[in-house]
Amino acid sequence: MIRTRFKKLVDNCFVEGVRSDQWSDAAADKYAVEIPKHENQGDFSTNIALVLAGIEKRNPREIATQVAQCLERHKDFIDRVEIAGPGFVNVNIAQSVWPQLLKEIEIRHDSFGHSNVGANQRVMVEFVSANPTGPLSIGHGRQAILGDGIARLLEATGHNVYREYYYNDAGRQMRVLGESARARYLELMGKNYQFPEDGYQGQYIYDIARKLIDNHGQSLADTDSVEPFKEAAEESIFEDISATLARMGITFDNYYNEQSLYENGHVDSVVKELTDKGLVYAKDGATWFRTTELGQEKDRVIIKSSGEPTYRLPDIAYHREKFKRNFEWLIDIFGSDHIATVPDVKAGVEALGYDPEKITVILHQFVTLMRDGKQVKMSTRKANFITVDELLDEVGVDAARFFFMMRKPDSQLE
Repeated sequence: MIRTRFKKLVDNCFVEGVRSDQWSDAAADKYAVEIPKHENQGDFSTNIALVLAGIEKRNPREIATQVAQCLERHKDFIDRVEIAGPGFVNVNIAQSVWPQLLKEIEIRHDSFGHSNVGANQRVMVEFVSANPTGPLSIGHGRQAILGDGIARLLEATGHNVYREYYYNDAGRQMRVLGESARARYLELMGKNYQFPEDGYQGQYIYDIARKLIDNHGQSLADTDSVEPFKEAAEESIFEDISATLARMGITFDNYYNEQSLYENGHVDSVVKELTDKGLVYAKDGATWFRTTELGQEKDRVIIKSSGEPTYRLPDIAYHREKFKRNFEWLIDIFGSDHIATVPDVKAGVEALGYDPEKITVILHQFVTLMRDGKQVKMSTRKANFITVDELLDEVGVDAARFFFMMRKPDSQLE
């Protein structure tokens, strides 16, 4: 790559200066090569003279002149060198270089720009991780494209990438989903029904109910169990989610069910291990994690007085299981609403003997839906959302990918 080649030339000039006693080696790896913000400042710029001047207590433009003289010797690669401002060295690449680059692109095709800096390091990227309660919204779409983009970049740099989708098909929200599907089923059958409070609205619930009628007729009308409705809803929604992801060219190596953490004893094992370490205590009927002993501002509840775990507990167990599967780097793509739990999960992982520095959490802001100039709070239950499929129908996959990747994760999207 051209930038890499220019950086090597700057490095060579730095080494030459060290060998000729023009400056010491104290600035090694402290200077940078960047693309200037303005076209009239050249193709590339380096701050090496400014960094050296601060260390050597010399005039930066004097050092910049020495660096420029060194770079000017490479006429086959550099067309022009200029010293700008307090001592930036700006360069224009020779026109003959660009056709060479185009030829390399033609030869390497999709592998152009790839490297092996990752050295086959095993990396897990967890993203999307939407529970099967409704179609993927544009908020999920941002996370899906962000996570897939990061995974592809890591693959292009020689990492061994594993994509995982973490979900929970148990708990109250799934029960309410099943109750919602049951109510719509009874409604379409002309039976008396009671729609659950905070039930899931939206056409997709009617679609699930129609599938139930097609598959079971009236046979479920008198059942008191919500389980067949929940299972049918989960299956239908996951089919839609998978189809949407496939439409965007996004695949996963594994779908990990949170419920398996309980069934396999991983959650209980975490509680026992933390208890044995003296990091768990009971208070007000709840079970608390002594996160203050691990550098946090206050202790956290991990099991409520009702016996229900908080999000922190299964998240700690899940990350321990990731490490047990021998991943060397864990990358989590979360919505910004996870910001409060991240430090506690890392503290829990550290308490269990794993390195929290091997966990990288990327938090992204939500996508804001505007109607008539006013913000609309998106809600899956109230069907106030735009689906990813609706967005793709409108703008296409490539435009959607560009739109979601064009801004930093922590920036708001409207």
